[in-house]
This record gives sequence, structure tokens and C-alpha cells, in this order.
Amino acid sequence: MGMTITEKILAKHAGKEKVAPGEIVDVQVDYVMGNEVSGILAIEEFAKIGVDKVFDQKKIIIVPSHTTPAKDIRTAEILKTLREWCRKMGVEFVEVGRSGIEHVILPERGLVAPGELIVGGDSHTCTYGALGCFSTGIGSTDLACTMATGKTWLRVPETIKFVYHGKLPKWVEGKDLILFTLGKIGMDGGTYKALEFTGEAIAGLPMHERLTVTNMTIEGGGKNGIMIPDAVTKAYVEQRVKRPYTIYNSDPDAKYAKVFEWDVSKLEPQIAFPYSPDNVHPISDIKENIKIDQVVIGSCTNGRYEDLNEAAQIIKGRTINPETRVVILPGSQEVYLQAVKTGVIEIFAEAGISVSPPTCGACFGGHMGIVASGEVCLSTTNRNFRGRMGHPEARVYLCNPAVAAASAVAGYIVHPKDVAGKVPA
Repeated sequence: MGMTITEKILAKHAGKEKVAPGEIVDVQVDYVMGNEVSGILAIEEFAKIGVDKVFDQKKIIIVPSHTTPAKDIRTAEILKTLREWCRKMGVEFVEVGRSGIEHVILPERGLVAPGELIVGGDSHTCTYGALGCFSTGIGSTDLACTMATGKTWLRVPETIKFVYHGKLPKWVEGKDLILFTLGKIGMDGGTYKALEFTGEAIAGLPMHERLTVTNMTIEGGGKNGIMIPDAVTKAYVEQRVKRPYTIYNSDPDAKYAKVFEWDVSKLEPQIAFPYSPDNVHPISDIKENIKIDQVVIGSCTNGRYEDLNEAAQIIKGRTINPETRVVILPGSQEVYLQAVKTGVIEIFAEAGISVSPPTCGACFGGHMGIVASGEVCLSTTNRNFRGRMGHPEARVYLCNPAVAAASAVAGYIVHPKDVAGKVPA
């Protein structure tokens, strides 16, 4: 019996020829990431271990993402503590002004590559699997131990394979594929499974949309999300990664726990209704106007340059609905700078849109766009649980960037074609 790509990567990092689902393995990690939420707890646990240095200074990074720039005294003190610890240990601390969201920064800086094993103190660490690596989130205690030893333990997950047939229609994107999938399997449908995404529709996705798909693996309960590297992967990686890496594929006779196959050639933009990412409906199911108070475009799910540019091209020359406010959350300083150079930020500013410094911000209810009681928010982020982005009585809907931009113009949730197809006033 052959192995899946996930099993091959775990076998390699466990020093074994073969592993099987359910097996407990000790693995050597290639890279470790922490942020200000997980990192501050991890360094407290690190101090208890009794070691005075990390396993490898060049393989650990702390990326403050959630509350940067510091939103209050408490977060400023946390950042100060982390900054001082990183200096002491010789570990990179990504400072405000060069920072952003960890799951955007690591791929764009070439810190993760195909065939590698990455762990991070954040559930959306599964994002990097779009590059053909094994990446997963771990808790702060495990994070501390991994920073000290360079190793962690894992139970080899079973794999669920998703095959998407057909080419996606206009206005339908990677975000819609993963929302559609969550609607089919539910938030617990992939619990502690490797979710392997493949098929013609995946092959047709650019890298930024692939990263969106694997980013939301955790919303289905997955241990990791992963895609087989192809020409798109190699083109992306070769621009960024300067070290050797290994490309793995799944064997034809690999065993899967389940295989799902869907023809997505007629898929519509998908909307996740409150209060769960799996409460998904095609946009045509909306029969009456859902008025929105706020639109958020960005985050680790849809905060890359291409996402912002797509939104800007819909908004360009148009006016945001006067009763709707819009917040842009760029994924990184590099994204922000590219958006400045190409005029994207100017389009947003002229439309009366608030552009935040690169940060998670409103996505997890931290700052930069908290919603009030009774308000409705349409967001390109990854979660819409009750209270996730602010008041428990607010309602959050999830969508792709094109839907978000068009809806910001209309003031209610609409299909992008209903706005983009019209000549700006």
C-alpha cells in the first residue's frame, strides 16, 4: 500500500521509510512560528524547561499579528517582553513596520517550502500546505518544547481527498471552494484528518487562492490541508526559496479515509451565514436584501495583494454606500507597499475606505473594526462565530473579496456581476 503526500512528509521527518494513520511519531521540524498570543505563553513555559537557548536561532520566528500596532498598554507590554526574549535568544522578531499576518509573511518570504514540516502557535498555520508541505497549529506548551528541542510528536492523520472537477465560473474563487466544502462536510467533518485538495479546479487556482483554501482547513476540523506541488507551486517557490526542498506526491494506491468528488463548473459565490463557517448558501439563495453596516476585506484568508486589487477594481470609480463602512486589512507590509505603488490604496482612500496597517485586527475581534450590537458585517475572514468580531449580538457573513467589494457599493449582499457589470456613475 502506498502513502499519501502527508504520510510521506511525516515519514521523512520521523526518519522512517513508512508510517500509517494512527501511528505516533516523533518528528524533526523545519520551522517554528509563534505570535504574540501564543508566544507570550510559550516563553513562560520555555523558562520552566531549564534550557538557556533555542534549538536553532534561524528556524524560529515570532510574528506579532493580532494586536499590532499595540492597541493598549497590556499588548504593548506583551510585545516588549517578546521583543526582549527574541533579542536574548537571537531569534527573529518581526517588528511593526516590517510585519503583518504570520500566514501571509511566511510564504511570501520563502520561510516555508514543499516537503517541509512547519508548526506554529496559531490554528491557521495549516495555510502553508498549499505549497505541498505539512503545516499545523500547536499549543503554547508544545511550542515551547519545540523551540527548545526542534522536535514534536504527532499522530499520523488519516487523509480525506477532495477532487474538484471542472473550471470555476467568473467571480467564483478559492474562498468559494472551501466554503462550499465546509458546507458539505461540516465543521467536524475533517477532525484530525489531512485534507488533500486536488482536481482541475485546484490546478486552475493561482497561489493566493490556493493559500485561501488550505487556510480554512481548520474550519473543517482538519489537522492539516495540503496540495500536490505543480508548476504554479514551483513558480511561486522559486522566486522566494533559496534552499533545497523536496517535492512529494501521493501514490496512486494510497489509502484515503474518504474521497469526495464534485463538479464545480457551475458553482456560485458562496456565503457563510451566522454563526458558523459551515452555514453556507449559494448567493442565489438570498431572496431579500441583507443590509450591511460594515465590510472587512483582508486577513490571513484574503489579505494578499491579489485579493485587495480585485476588490479595488470593482470599487474604482464608484461610491461606497453611505450607510456602509469598509475596513481593509492588508496581509503584510509587502502587500501594503505593492498596493500603494499600483494605486490600489488610492482607490480605497478616494472611495472613503479605511485602510489599516497590516494586522489581524477585526478578524478575531482585537481592534481595527470591531462591530457593535445588532450590526451586520460582511467579511473575507475565516470565522463568523457569535462574538468573533465584536458584540455577541452582531451578525457576520463570510464571502470572497469580489462579493465583499460589490456589496460595499450596494450596501447589501449582492453578486459581483450586479455591480461590476454596470458603468460607474
